[in-house]
Amino acid sequence: MNALHISGNDLSLEAVREVAVERRPVLLAPDARESVNRARAVVDEIVAGNKVAYAITTGVGKLSEVRIAGDQIRELQVNLVRSHAVGVGDPLAAPETRAMMLLRANSLAKGHSGVRAVIIDTLCEMLNRGVTPFVPSQGSVGASGDLAPLAHLALALIGEGECFDDKGQRVPSADALKRAQIKAVVLESKETISLINGTQGMLAVGTLSLLAAETLVDSADVIGGLTCDALKGTDAAFDERIHKARPHTGQMKSAANLRRMLEGSQIRESHRECGRVQDAYSLRCIPQVHGAVRDTLAHCRNVFEIEANSAVDNPLVFITGNSEGDVISGGNFHGEPLAFALDFLAIALCALAGISERRIERLVNPALSEGLPPFLAPGAGLNSGFMMPQVTAAALVSENKVLAHPASVDSITTSGNKEDYVSMGMTAAIKLRRIVENARNVLAIEAMAVAQALDFLAPLKTSKRGQTAHAAIRSVSAAMDKDRVMYPDFVRLSQLLASGKIAEVLR
Repeated sequence: MNALHISGNDLSLEAVREVAVERRPVLLAPDARESVNRARAVVDEIVAGNKVAYAITTGVGKLSEVRIAGDQIRELQVNLVRSHAVGVGDPLAAPETRAMMLLRANSLAKGHSGVRAVIIDTLCEMLNRGVTPFVPSQGSVGASGDLAPLAHLALALIGEGECFDDKGQRVPSADALKRAQIKAVVLESKETISLINGTQGMLAVGTLSLLAAETLVDSADVIGGLTCDALKGTDAAFDERIHKARPHTGQMKSAANLRRMLEGSQIRESHRECGRVQDAYSLRCIPQVHGAVRDTLAHCRNVFEIEANSAVDNPLVFITGNSEGDVISGGNFHGEPLAFALDFLAIALCALAGISERRIERLVNPALSEGLPPFLAPGAGLNSGFMMPQVTAAALVSENKVLAHPASVDSITTSGNKEDYVSMGMTAAIKLRRIVENARNVLAIEAMAVAQALDFLAPLKTSKRGQTAHAAIRSVSAAMDKDRVMYPDFVRLSQLLASGKIAEVLR
């Protein structure tokens, strides 16, 4: 795979996934290196002249009035890394940490942070050689950015703290760097604050969750279309004219997907003159609900793409001439734009899982399932079929409702009342990750249930696309001719959904 050249200006979310998951190599772009060097010259000039500049020749936060000079500057860098590496809880997954490293490097590459290029080069080397810092997931309030998670990243950069080896075991960072033949960095003025001040923790977790959610919403259109067909629903509600009369982009996309999923279905033709006028909302309103989820994802993608290519530490350096520039303190580290988007995304995915669970109920409930066996069970009574999977789906959906409480409406004062309004964006990101997993499992259950329902309707066949989706489901989950343990099926189906193979039916 070709190396990704980062500049701070054009990093895509897809490239984040390629580096985080597929281990695409990363390098600092030559033009960006020049910008980084120019900004660094401004910082060096401030230090040489012993001028007052926040976090360059002063302490940080409440201690910003304390002057730091001479040999103390290097000592301050190490002290800041050590004192801020205070995370607790389960570590971030390796792809999340790798995404955070890339996003941090890209932000520094923008040329407003005043770090030396060696900082970015070392982050790239760590990514390229598989050195993954141990980063606890808890401890960030989302301003001044994700201080604790990023401090654990910086700790590994200087050869302290811990990293994960190829077997997932925690080892001392010094050993991990030595094995990878990477030299630990000795941090100079301003470099610690530039490493730990930013939103890359919440953005990393949020970006990978968003990408997973985009696959899920396509998969939901496929599975929802199958369920509509299996329940002998009408495709009249997906008529293009209806959706052009209310032209939300996502709604129109989902409606088109559903038309494609039902096109040519023998099942649909078998009941075209049945006389039923309209279906329940969980079928009829799939375009409106799934479409609203799509529009939310699109909004969040826009927010995340802007943030991925932003300078988010403090202070920022702006070049005015050779070795001259303005160093301005601000608040780009504040995670509020991301926190709102992360919470919004969580709410949307609750709806995606919620409407899926209602479709599962219609598939298994004999009062609603259009002649299908009770609970999709052969020999219902002796066999319970899908009675309990619907309960599992209900449990997940209700858990999502609790998790969807917005983190961003909260704030708690920190740093001696200097940092008196924070975003709680990292909390929003961690909750979102769980909601994505829950939504995927609910859709996995619906996928298994609808495949069983379609089997009962043979010899009538669903559409060509529906048959492709049914075959994909059956490739990892066999039909049930009697009760069996189903939880391994759910795991395999969840993995199938995550792989994008169900979503590919639409393409």
